[in-house]
Amino acid sequence: MQDVKTLPRIGLVLGGGGARGIAHVAVLEALDEMGVVPSAIAGTSIGAIYGAARAGGLSGAELRARTLDSFANGTAALAKLWTLRPKKLGDLLGGGFGLGQIAPDRILEIFAADAFPTTFDDCAIPLAVVATDYYGGCEAVLTRGPLRRAVAASIALPTIFKPVVIDGRVLLDGGIMNPVPVDALPVEVDVVVAVDVVSFPEPADGKLAPGALQAVFGASQLMQQQIAAFKFEARRPDLLIRPPVNDVRMLDFLAAEKVLAAAEPTKDEVKRRLGRLLEAW
Repeated sequence: MQDVKTLPRIGLVLGGGGARGIAHVAVLEALDEMGVVPSAIAGTSIGAIYGAARAGGLSGAELRARTLDSFANGTAALAKLWTLRPKKLGDLLGGGFGLGQIAPDRILEIFAADAFPTTFDDCAIPLAVVATDYYGGCEAVLTRGPLRRAVAASIALPTIFKPVVIDGRVLLDGGIMNPVPVDALPVEVDVVVAVDVVSFPEPADGKLAPGALQAVFGASQLMQQQIAAFKFEARRPDLLIRPPVNDVRMLDFLAAEKVLAAAEPTKDEVKRRLGRLLEAW
């Protein structure tokens, strides 16, 4: 009897990296165009947003359209953010709209209200969302319960968003503990495809010495890369993709068109490299 060849089970890992994570769209589009449906997805921070949306059934093309609808028009995006302003003077004076006082749930409600299913169980693809357990001093891998709440915890970047409390744990941005969560896939897979959008610091505008803010973000990049390298020692991805988006500032979501344009060559890279892996399989 002739052997029937089957495709390997693909595990997709989408890392954190702020606005650079918009490049995940190009990877998702490449998989769609290859006809590859991940058997499992793990995501942290912005990777949790795109991972949850894909696990819920949205295609890469749909996520591109939603991303551009949310951020390509800067005026419209800022108008949405304006709805988060304090409604009472007392909220403002009492610290209700200061650093770290924005609820990440509200951001998701404004920009991605219907992008996710209600719960993890409603996902078409098994999903793990990674956050950081602040008092536990470890990562929290979330695989059940309300999905938007879990994603909100995963994107709760300190100084920007409020922490999120789930099951008595105070949770922060998942990229703090696991920026490329290759070890968090919720089911066993044969091939791990990981996307790292953290990158490394590079000189900007021809200046060798970084400015103060650039140095802070650069130091964060170096720490996250060290964490990722440690994680890769335990489980090295079969395919590691690093889209060329290092010149995009971490919080510059209004550069969505720029990120997508820069990541366009990544689609061909994914198709070429993953295609070789599948042929070898």
